[in-house]
Amino acid sequence: MSKERFGEMPDGTPIDCITISGGGLTAKVLTYGAIIQDLRLEGHDKALVLGYETLEPYLTDSPYFGATVGRVGNRIRDGHLEIDGKTYQLDINFVGKHTLHGGTVGMSQKVWRVEWIKPDAVQLSVELPDGEMGFPGTLSIVQTYSLKEGGVLDLDLTAHTDKTTVCNLAHHSYFNLDGSATIHDHVLQVNGDRYTVSDEECIPSGEIASLDGHPLDFRKPKRVGDVIAITSIIDNNICCEEGAGTLRKLAALSSPKSGVSVEVMSTEPGLQIYDGIHIKTDVPGLDGFKMGTNAAFCMEPQIWPDAVHHANFPQPILRPGETYHQHTQYVFSKA
Repeated sequence: MSKERFGEMPDGTPIDCITISGGGLTAKVLTYGAIIQDLRLEGHDKALVLGYETLEPYLTDSPYFGATVGRVGNRIRDGHLEIDGKTYQLDINFVGKHTLHGGTVGMSQKVWRVEWIKPDAVQLSVELPDGEMGFPGTLSIVQTYSLKEGGVLDLDLTAHTDKTTVCNLAHHSYFNLDGSATIHDHVLQVNGDRYTVSDEECIPSGEIASLDGHPLDFRKPKRVGDVIAITSIIDNNICCEEGAGTLRKLAALSSPKSGVSVEVMSTEPGLQIYDGIHIKTDVPGLDGFKMGTNAAFCMEPQIWPDAVHHANFPQPILRPGETYHQHTQYVFSKA
Protein backbone atom coordinates (compact mmCIF):
# COMPACT_ATOMS: atom_id res chain seq x y z
CA MET A 1 0.00 0.00 0.00
CA SER A 2 1.29 3.45 -0.90
CA LYS A 3 0.07 6.93 -1.77
CA GLU A 4 2.23 9.07 -4.03
CA ARG A 5 1.86 12.35 -5.89
CA PHE A 6 0.97 11.68 -9.54
CA GLY A 7 0.65 15.26 -10.76
CA GLU A 8 -1.33 18.47 -10.44
CA MET A 9 -4.48 19.81 -12.06
CA PRO A 10 -4.20 23.10 -14.00
CA ASP A 11 -5.45 24.94 -10.89
CA GLY A 12 -2.76 23.32 -8.74
CA THR A 13 -4.95 20.69 -7.08
CA PRO A 14 -2.73 17.68 -6.31
CA ILE A 15 -3.57 14.28 -7.78
CA ASP A 16 -2.43 11.19 -5.92
CA CYS A 17 -1.85 7.60 -7.03
CA ILE A 18 -2.81 4.93 -4.50
CA THR A 19 -1.31 1.45 -4.87
CA ILE A 20 -3.15 -1.53 -3.39
CA SER A 21 -2.34 -5.25 -3.61
CA GLY A 22 -4.21 -8.46 -2.86
CA GLY A 23 -5.44 -11.71 -4.36
CA GLY A 24 -2.55 -11.83 -6.82
CA LEU A 25 -3.37 -8.36 -8.21
CA THR A 26 -1.80 -4.94 -7.86
CA ALA A 27 -3.81 -1.85 -8.81
CA LYS A 28 -2.92 1.81 -9.02
CA VAL A 29 -5.87 4.16 -8.52
CA LEU A 30 -5.84 7.91 -9.20
CA THR A 31 -7.79 10.51 -7.28
CA TYR A 32 -8.51 12.07 -10.68
CA GLY A 33 -11.62 10.31 -12.01
CA ALA A 34 -11.12 7.38 -9.60
CA ILE A 35 -9.16 5.97 -12.55
CA ILE A 36 -7.51 2.55 -12.47
CA GLN A 37 -4.22 3.73 -13.93
CA ASP A 38 -2.51 0.33 -13.88
CA LEU A 39 -3.49 -3.24 -13.06
CA ARG A 40 -1.11 -6.22 -12.85
CA LEU A 41 -1.57 -9.94 -12.28
CA GLU A 42 1.06 -11.99 -10.48
CA GLY A 43 2.88 -14.22 -12.98
CA HIS A 44 1.99 -12.01 -15.97
CA ASP A 45 4.58 -9.45 -17.06
CA LYS A 46 2.32 -6.92 -18.80
CA ALA A 47 -0.34 -4.45 -17.72
CA LEU A 48 -3.90 -5.75 -17.99
CA VAL A 49 -5.36 -2.32 -18.81
CA LEU A 50 -4.48 0.70 -20.91
CA GLY A 51 -3.24 3.76 -19.09
CA TYR A 52 -0.80 6.65 -19.11
CA GLU A 53 2.37 7.10 -17.07
CA THR A 54 1.63 10.79 -16.33
CA LEU A 55 -1.44 12.91 -15.55
CA GLU A 56 -1.41 15.38 -18.45
CA PRO A 57 -2.65 13.02 -21.21
CA TYR A 58 -5.53 11.92 -18.97
CA LEU A 59 -6.66 15.56 -19.04
CA THR A 60 -6.28 16.07 -22.79
CA ASP A 61 -6.11 12.77 -24.67
CA SER A 62 -7.98 9.98 -22.88
CA PRO A 63 -11.07 8.06 -24.07
CA TYR A 64 -12.01 7.38 -20.43
CA PHE A 65 -9.08 5.00 -19.80
CA GLY A 66 -9.74 3.25 -16.47
CA ALA A 67 -12.47 5.64 -15.34
CA THR A 68 -15.90 5.04 -13.89
CA VAL A 69 -18.21 7.27 -15.90
CA GLY A 70 -21.45 9.08 -15.01
CA ARG A 71 -23.70 10.41 -13.64
CA VAL A 72 -25.15 8.69 -16.67
CA GLY A 73 -22.83 6.38 -18.57
CA ASN A 74 -23.33 5.90 -22.31
CA ARG A 75 -25.53 8.08 -24.55
CA ILE A 76 -28.56 10.26 -23.94
CA ARG A 77 -30.19 11.17 -27.24
CA ASP A 78 -30.31 14.87 -28.11
CA GLY A 79 -28.91 15.76 -24.70
CA HIS A 80 -32.24 16.12 -22.98
CA LEU A 81 -34.39 14.15 -20.60
CA GLU A 82 -37.75 14.44 -18.89
CA ILE A 83 -38.35 13.58 -15.25
CA ASP A 84 -41.80 13.86 -13.67
CA GLY A 85 -42.98 16.13 -16.47
CA LYS A 86 -40.02 18.52 -16.34
CA THR A 87 -37.53 18.69 -19.23
CA TYR A 88 -33.80 19.16 -18.63
CA GLN A 89 -31.35 20.26 -21.31
CA LEU A 90 -27.99 18.57 -20.75
CA ASP A 91 -24.44 19.30 -21.81
CA ILE A 92 -23.79 18.20 -25.41
CA ASN A 93 -20.46 16.42 -25.88
CA PHE A 94 -20.98 13.66 -28.48
CA VAL A 95 -21.13 14.25 -32.26
CA GLY A 96 -22.52 17.72 -31.61
CA LYS A 97 -25.96 16.59 -30.47
CA HIS A 98 -25.95 13.95 -27.72
CA THR A 99 -24.71 13.56 -24.15
CA LEU A 100 -22.04 10.93 -23.47
CA HIS A 101 -20.88 9.65 -20.07
CA GLY A 102 -22.38 12.52 -18.10
CA GLY A 103 -21.20 15.41 -20.26
CA THR A 104 -17.95 17.33 -20.68
CA VAL A 105 -17.32 17.35 -16.94
CA GLY A 106 -18.75 14.13 -15.59
CA MET A 107 -17.50 12.24 -12.56
CA SER A 108 -14.60 10.86 -14.62
CA GLN A 109 -13.20 14.42 -14.88
CA LYS A 110 -13.52 15.17 -11.16
CA VAL A 111 -10.98 15.08 -8.35
CA TRP A 112 -12.22 12.48 -5.87
CA ARG A 113 -11.68 12.50 -2.12
CA VAL A 114 -9.98 9.53 -0.49
CA GLU A 115 -12.17 8.24 2.34
CA TRP A 116 -9.82 5.48 3.47
CA ILE A 117 -7.01 3.22 2.29
CA LYS A 118 -6.24 -0.36 3.28
CA PRO A 119 -3.47 -2.61 1.92
CA ASP A 120 -5.93 -4.26 -0.48
CA ALA A 121 -8.67 -1.62 -0.87
CA VAL A 122 -9.41 2.07 -1.29
CA GLN A 123 -12.62 4.05 -1.00
CA LEU A 124 -13.15 7.36 -2.80
CA SER A 125 -16.07 9.77 -3.01
CA VAL A 126 -17.24 12.65 -5.18
CA GLU A 127 -20.20 15.03 -5.25
CA LEU A 128 -21.82 16.20 -8.49
CA PRO A 129 -23.65 19.51 -7.87
CA ASP A 130 -27.30 20.16 -8.65
CA GLY A 131 -27.58 21.57 -12.18
CA GLU A 132 -24.06 20.64 -13.28
CA MET A 133 -24.07 19.44 -16.91
CA GLY A 134 -27.81 20.16 -16.76
CA PHE A 135 -28.70 17.26 -14.44
CA PRO A 136 -31.00 17.82 -11.46
CA GLY A 137 -29.98 16.96 -7.92
CA THR A 138 -26.76 16.87 -5.96
CA LEU A 139 -25.49 13.33 -6.51
CA SER A 140 -23.13 11.90 -3.87
CA ILE A 141 -21.14 8.89 -5.09
CA VAL A 142 -18.93 6.48 -3.16
CA GLN A 143 -16.73 3.95 -4.95
CA THR A 144 -14.74 1.19 -3.27
CA TYR A 145 -12.07 -0.79 -5.11
CA SER A 146 -11.02 -4.02 -3.37
CA LEU A 147 -8.60 -6.74 -4.45
CA LYS A 148 -9.78 -10.12 -3.20
CA GLU A 149 -8.54 -13.69 -3.20
CA GLY A 150 -8.74 -15.45 -6.54
CA GLY A 151 -7.67 -12.50 -8.69
CA VAL A 152 -10.81 -10.44 -8.02
CA LEU A 153 -10.98 -6.71 -8.74
CA ASP A 154 -14.14 -5.77 -6.83
CA LEU A 155 -16.01 -2.51 -7.53
CA ASP A 156 -18.75 -1.36 -5.16
CA LEU A 157 -20.63 1.81 -6.15
CA THR A 158 -23.34 3.64 -4.23
CA ALA A 159 -25.04 6.96 -4.88
CA HIS A 160 -27.64 9.18 -3.21
CA THR A 161 -29.44 12.29 -4.40
CA ASP A 162 -31.34 15.19 -2.83
CA LYS A 163 -33.64 15.60 -5.87
CA THR A 164 -35.09 13.11 -8.32
CA THR A 165 -32.40 12.51 -10.93
CA VAL A 166 -30.85 9.87 -13.18
CA CYS A 167 -27.92 7.65 -12.24
CA ASN A 168 -26.22 4.98 -14.36
CA LEU A 169 -22.56 4.42 -13.54
CA ALA A 170 -20.22 2.33 -15.70
CA HIS A 171 -16.60 1.25 -15.32
CA HIS A 172 -14.58 1.96 -18.46
CA SER A 173 -11.26 0.11 -18.20
CA TYR A 174 -9.73 -0.99 -21.50
CA PHE A 175 -8.44 -4.57 -21.25
CA ASN A 176 -5.57 -6.10 -23.20
CA LEU A 177 -4.60 -9.47 -21.77
CA ASP A 178 -1.41 -10.23 -23.71
CA GLY A 179 0.28 -6.98 -24.77
CA SER A 180 -0.40 -7.51 -28.48
CA ALA A 181 -1.01 -4.49 -30.70
CA THR A 182 -4.71 -5.41 -31.01
CA ILE A 183 -7.25 -7.59 -29.24
CA HIS A 184 -8.23 -9.36 -32.48
CA ASP A 185 -7.00 -12.71 -31.16
CA HIS A 186 -8.79 -12.33 -27.81
CA VAL A 187 -11.81 -14.58 -27.33
CA LEU A 188 -15.09 -13.17 -25.98
CA GLN A 189 -18.12 -14.87 -24.45
CA VAL A 190 -21.23 -12.95 -23.28
CA ASN A 191 -24.28 -14.31 -21.45
CA GLY A 192 -26.95 -12.36 -23.29
CA ASP A 193 -29.40 -13.42 -25.99
CA ARG A 194 -30.72 -9.97 -27.01
CA TYR A 195 -29.32 -6.54 -27.78
CA THR A 196 -30.59 -2.98 -28.12
CA VAL A 197 -30.70 -2.02 -31.80
CA SER A 198 -28.87 1.27 -32.39
CA ASP A 199 -28.05 3.64 -35.24
CA GLU A 200 -24.59 4.65 -36.47
CA GLU A 201 -24.29 7.07 -33.52
CA CYS A 202 -24.98 4.24 -31.05
CA ILE A 203 -28.39 5.72 -30.17
CA PRO A 204 -30.96 2.97 -29.50
CA SER A 205 -34.14 2.87 -31.56
CA GLY A 206 -36.06 1.24 -28.73
CA GLU A 207 -36.10 -2.15 -30.43
CA ILE A 208 -34.80 -5.10 -28.44
CA ALA A 209 -33.76 -7.80 -30.91
CA SER A 210 -32.71 -11.42 -30.67
CA LEU A 211 -29.05 -12.25 -31.18
CA ASP A 212 -29.90 -15.56 -32.87
CA GLY A 213 -27.80 -15.71 -36.04
CA HIS A 214 -26.28 -12.28 -35.40
CA PRO A 215 -22.49 -11.73 -35.49
CA LEU A 216 -22.76 -10.22 -31.98
CA ASP A 217 -24.10 -13.47 -30.54
CA PHE A 218 -21.27 -14.29 -28.15
CA ARG A 219 -23.10 -16.92 -26.12
CA LYS A 220 -20.54 -19.31 -27.54
CA PRO A 221 -16.98 -17.92 -27.41
CA LYS A 222 -15.77 -16.15 -30.54
CA ARG A 223 -12.49 -14.61 -31.68
CA VAL A 224 -13.01 -10.84 -31.50
CA GLY A 225 -11.22 -10.15 -34.77
CA ASP A 226 -13.52 -12.50 -36.67
CA VAL A 227 -16.54 -10.48 -35.56
CA ILE A 228 -14.91 -7.13 -36.32
CA ALA A 229 -14.21 -8.41 -39.85
CA ILE A 230 -17.98 -8.75 -40.30
CA THR A 231 -19.36 -5.77 -38.35
CA SER A 232 -16.42 -3.29 -38.71
CA ILE A 233 -17.07 -2.18 -35.13
CA ILE A 234 -18.24 -3.60 -31.82
CA ASP A 235 -19.93 -0.93 -29.69
CA ASN A 236 -23.18 -2.43 -28.48
CA ASN A 237 -25.32 -3.01 -25.43
CA ILE A 238 -26.02 -6.67 -24.76
CA CYS A 239 -29.18 -7.25 -22.70
CA CYS A 240 -28.38 -9.29 -19.60
CA GLU A 241 -31.45 -8.44 -17.53
CA GLU A 242 -32.06 -11.98 -16.28
CA GLY A 243 -30.90 -12.03 -12.67
CA ALA A 244 -30.29 -8.27 -12.56
CA GLY A 245 -29.73 -7.07 -9.02
CA THR A 246 -27.74 -10.18 -8.12
CA LEU A 247 -24.06 -10.73 -8.77
CA ARG A 248 -23.77 -13.17 -11.68
CA LYS A 249 -21.49 -13.81 -14.65
CA LEU A 250 -22.06 -11.55 -17.65
CA ALA A 251 -19.01 -12.22 -19.81
CA ALA A 252 -15.51 -13.60 -20.15
CA LEU A 253 -12.55 -12.39 -22.21
CA SER A 254 -9.42 -14.47 -22.72
CA SER A 255 -6.12 -14.46 -24.56
CA PRO A 256 -4.96 -17.82 -25.94
CA LYS A 257 -1.51 -16.25 -26.35
CA SER A 258 -0.94 -15.38 -22.68
CA GLY A 259 -3.39 -17.73 -21.00
CA VAL A 260 -4.85 -14.78 -19.09
CA SER A 261 -8.62 -14.49 -18.80
CA VAL A 262 -11.07 -12.19 -17.05
CA GLU A 263 -14.66 -12.95 -16.07
CA VAL A 264 -17.11 -10.08 -15.59
CA MET A 265 -19.57 -10.45 -12.72
CA SER A 266 -22.17 -7.77 -12.06
CA THR A 267 -25.57 -6.82 -10.72
CA GLU A 268 -26.31 -4.68 -13.81
CA PRO A 269 -28.94 -5.44 -16.51
CA GLY A 270 -26.71 -4.64 -19.48
CA LEU A 271 -23.15 -4.94 -20.74
CA GLN A 272 -21.71 -2.46 -23.22
CA ILE A 273 -19.01 -4.18 -25.25
CA TYR A 274 -16.59 -1.95 -27.15
CA ASP A 275 -13.62 -2.88 -29.33
CA GLY A 276 -11.58 0.31 -28.91
CA ILE A 277 -11.89 1.31 -32.56
CA HIS A 278 -11.53 5.00 -31.70
CA ILE A 279 -8.33 4.66 -29.65
CA LYS A 280 -5.87 7.05 -31.24
CA THR A 281 -3.08 8.65 -29.27
CA ASP A 282 0.56 9.41 -29.95
CA VAL A 283 1.32 9.32 -26.23
CA PRO A 284 2.86 5.99 -25.17
CA GLY A 285 0.97 3.96 -22.63
CA LEU A 286 2.20 1.85 -19.73
CA ASP A 287 5.65 0.38 -20.34
CA GLY A 288 5.75 2.35 -23.61
CA PHE A 289 2.86 0.41 -25.15
CA LYS A 290 1.62 1.97 -28.40
CA MET A 291 -2.14 2.45 -28.15
CA GLY A 292 -4.04 2.45 -31.44
CA THR A 293 -7.23 1.12 -33.01
CA ASN A 294 -8.50 -2.06 -31.31
CA ALA A 295 -5.64 -2.00 -28.80
CA ALA A 296 -7.99 -3.05 -26.00
CA PHE A 297 -11.54 -4.15 -25.22
CA CYS A 298 -14.11 -2.64 -22.84
CA MET A 299 -16.78 -4.56 -20.93
CA GLU A 300 -18.98 -2.06 -19.09
CA PRO A 301 -21.82 -3.32 -16.88
CA GLN A 302 -24.58 -0.70 -16.77
CA ILE A 303 -28.22 0.17 -17.32
CA TRP A 304 -29.08 0.25 -21.03
CA PRO A 305 -28.11 3.35 -23.05
CA ASP A 306 -30.60 6.19 -23.55
CA ALA A 307 -33.01 4.39 -21.24
CA VAL A 308 -34.69 7.67 -20.29
CA HIS A 309 -36.27 7.77 -23.75
CA HIS A 310 -37.49 4.17 -23.79
CA ALA A 311 -40.09 3.06 -21.26
CA ASN A 312 -39.43 -0.60 -22.18
CA PHE A 313 -35.80 -0.36 -20.94
CA PRO A 314 -34.64 -0.70 -17.31
CA GLN A 315 -34.75 2.84 -15.91
CA PRO A 316 -32.00 4.91 -14.23
CA ILE A 317 -34.31 7.14 -12.15
CA LEU A 318 -33.02 7.76 -8.61
CA ARG A 319 -35.15 9.53 -6.01
CA PRO A 320 -34.32 11.05 -2.60
CA GLY A 321 -34.20 8.35 0.05
CA GLU A 322 -33.25 5.66 -2.46
CA THR A 323 -29.79 4.13 -2.87
CA TYR A 324 -28.20 3.41 -6.23
CA HIS A 325 -26.00 0.34 -5.81
CA GLN A 326 -23.82 -1.48 -8.32
CA HIS A 327 -21.56 -4.40 -7.52
CA THR A 328 -19.18 -5.49 -10.27
CA GLN A 329 -16.20 -7.84 -10.25
CA TYR A 330 -13.48 -8.51 -12.81
CA VAL A 331 -12.00 -11.92 -11.98
CA PHE A 332 -8.56 -12.61 -13.46
CA SER A 333 -6.72 -15.90 -13.85
CA LYS A 334 -3.80 -17.32 -15.80
CA ALA A 335 -3.71 -20.80 -17.24
